[in-house]
Amino acid sequence: MIALRYSEDRGVANHGWLNSRHTFSFGHYYDPKFMGVGSLRVINEDRVKPAAGFPTHGHQDMEIISYVLDGALEHKDSIGTGSVIRPGEVQRMTAGTGIRHSEYNHSPTDPVHFLQIWILPEKDGLEPSYEQKAFPSAEKRGALRLVGSRDGRDGSVTVHQDVNFYAGLFDGDEKASLPIGAGRVVWVQVARGSLDVAGEPMTAGDGAALRDLAEIAFENGRDAEVLVFDMALLGAPDGAA
Repeated sequence: MIALRYSEDRGVANHGWLNSRHTFSFGHYYDPKFMGVGSLRVINEDRVKPAAGFPTHGHQDMEIISYVLDGALEHKDSIGTGSVIRPGEVQRMTAGTGIRHSEYNHSPTDPVHFLQIWILPEKDGLEPSYEQKAFPSAEKRGALRLVGSRDGRDGSVTVHQDVNFYAGLFDGDEKASLPIGAGRVVWVQVARGSLDVAGEPMTAGDGAALRDLAEIAFENGRDAEVLVFDMALLGAPDGAA
């Protein structure tokens, strides 16, 4: 089965300097039917104005992933990490026992567009840590490139949870497929462009939960960039926890 979550149905938060769309309940936006899927709890699509950003704030017991689509995002945290995240790079921050960080648009002239993703860790009280890796477009072209996993295999960032996180680029005749294992649920998030997922047309901002299928086909892309999360099934596949 496939349960679609259309872009226009997401939560909205516009703070002037920040324009955000919430796939799942977050902050002041609450929908009991969309609290997350599996261990995936947050997908926020954020657009931040030049030189603006999130001042220093704290997190605990969460795996936080930043995926930049356009522009550059500057990160600083309380464990001494400082970096700039650009398109093609994936940053994983384990909040664990507690971490404080800030995120700012690195450019004084251009906006930054990125996805903020939160995943529940397999256990609380992990040591805070940070990892950032680049994944060339050629590795994602017409394929699902593993960019995050529990064991860090194939050069992916390590996520402290039973999740396989993929990124892919599809256009024209390019296609790929992903099997769904027993007891697994897959969340697909279209970051840009459009493509067919398991025969369903999806466009930028759309998401979908899928399970009880032998495999998922990704095809008929039009300048599409897609993120895919293959997870242990912890709850209902309609968006509920």
